[in-house]
Amino acid sequence: MLPALLRTLSRSTVGDQLMAAQPAEARWPGRALTHGLPGTLSRRGSSVPALVSGEKTMIPMIDVFAGPGGFHEGFSALMGADASPVFETVASIEMEASAHATLTLRAAYWVLARGGRVPDEYYDYIRGSITWAAFSAVPKIAHALSLARRKVHMLELGPATRAESDLIIQNSLDGQSPDWALVGGPPCQAYSTAGRARRRDDKDFEADKKHFLYKEYLHIISKFRPAVFVMENVTGMLSSQHGGTGIFARIMSDLEKPNDRDEYEVRSLVVDVEGGRLRPTDFVIRAERFGIPQTRHRVILFGVRKDMSWGPNVPLLDENEPVSVRDAIGDLPKIRSLMNPPSSDSWTAWLDLKAQGREHLAVISGHRDDPAPPDELGSGSAFVHDERAGLSALQTSERPAEHPVYRPTRFGEWVRDERVGGAIQHEARRHMHSDLVRYQFLSGFADLQGRSPKLDDLPPALAPAHKNIGAATTPFTDRFRVQRWGGPSSTVVAHIAKDGHYYIHPDAEQMRSLTVREAARLQTFPDNFFFCGSRSQQYVQIGNAVPPLLARKIADLVEQTFAGRQPRRQAIMQSRTAELAPTGPDGPTERDLLCSQQLAGSH
Repeated sequence: MLPALLRTLSRSTVGDQLMAAQPAEARWPGRALTHGLPGTLSRRGSSVPALVSGEKTMIPMIDVFAGPGGFHEGFSALMGADASPVFETVASIEMEASAHATLTLRAAYWVLARGGRVPDEYYDYIRGSITWAAFSAVPKIAHALSLARRKVHMLELGPATRAESDLIIQNSLDGQSPDWALVGGPPCQAYSTAGRARRRDDKDFEADKKHFLYKEYLHIISKFRPAVFVMENVTGMLSSQHGGTGIFARIMSDLEKPNDRDEYEVRSLVVDVEGGRLRPTDFVIRAERFGIPQTRHRVILFGVRKDMSWGPNVPLLDENEPVSVRDAIGDLPKIRSLMNPPSSDSWTAWLDLKAQGREHLAVISGHRDDPAPPDELGSGSAFVHDERAGLSALQTSERPAEHPVYRPTRFGEWVRDERVGGAIQHEARRHMHSDLVRYQFLSGFADLQGRSPKLDDLPPALAPAHKNIGAATTPFTDRFRVQRWGGPSSTVVAHIAKDGHYYIHPDAEQMRSLTVREAARLQTFPDNFFFCGSRSQQYVQIGNAVPPLLARKIADLVEQTFAGRQPRRQAIMQSRTAELAPTGPDGPTERDLLCSQQLAGSH
């Protein structure tokens, strides 16, 4: 293990020497922004103490429990006044292979993006037009992958691996500015209300090590003393108990004084109150208030080391106009669901199931219509070409009549990349016939009644054949949920990988659950962000991630905090990438399984 680990520890500053000027400036009401790299927005801010490459300065950042890289994406996207990156991720640590692969590929993307125009071969690969062998053989891409592998590490954090993780972090920070940031969200299953409910009678739950994975985060803070940290977790941690003691109070006490030498002030990013007067709920960020098309509520703790001479002002997140499900996914190509078993699937059979659902809806509405037969829909694929791609930038008067009218929103500028030419990873799942009839009824009901139906709104003939259905205390009465057009979606969580019942598409004409790309849009992943692994693994990655657009907004506040220090500490460092030679291709693999064999396997 150690020799393999040591091969990954040759350090580099990803992309410093590849900097290029960014596109022209565009202004938004209330705040000056610049168009960043494809799929980014960047604030016109001041340069701050950090890594230096030539005249460029960057703040070192380490991302732990990184998942597919929600924090990484947001922090990477923040650009300064001179269009140079504000943060440099010097290390990311993630234990799960498919998420690690996704993160590695995305780290390589940022090397390429910071070098100017991302090569066409990147888009060819994520569309499935070329193989991994052809993609990774492009010298510039091979070099980017080599740099990414040196920074993205697959390791399960815990007491048994502390020597390895300490070595990674030590080498990553060696020679860097002491003004660095730690971000990450320890796994939350032990804190989530749903997880606790499922394990209410589990005798082993009290001993579950996930209760104390935050201790690994704490260990990094204590040993390596970041200037700031950002820690994310579920709101269930506010009420979680262990051994009769509240988990949140214990975590706060540990974070505020991680050792005998250091103290941290743990701040809220949404409430302007001194740390000692903050209530636990003051740390909850309601994502839908900040331009995220999802009612995702999470605890986010922002810690600053008290000996760093911070300025008196505490930056807070600015609330934004709401972003609806329609804003987020309404422009994606229409597709239909697939039927299980596959042998039963056909357009005619699908239309018959749709008609059954409409008949049930007619019974309760008292209205029957006889719509004209629709044009046949495809079921989507790894890439769905959209002939409308590229039209979103046109003025309204120049668009074809059938083309959606895009509002020039922060969200739209963030997610869309016209070079994709359509939608990647936009493929419908297979569902049982009975579920498809339910989906048709439920999406039609939601449109008719203006709300997502509950379990008891289903006609008896469509009620699931579960033992607890109809009982006096039927659990999870909202187990089927339609994500309605007019508001934010419900929280996208990893359970979306299990089935689509909680994530029914609002368009009854498509009669299906959400695709990977639609879930990614609701989580604010840019359209050029490719998820490695099986489809189930892709859903889990998306559900576990911090929304990148929210991370981008948090990165802005972290940068403001550094910029507000009095006096500033200027760090003069040397670039360490000029001598790195590109690596060769890793060879072909099965593209739709795990990119991880290539992205993690050779150094």
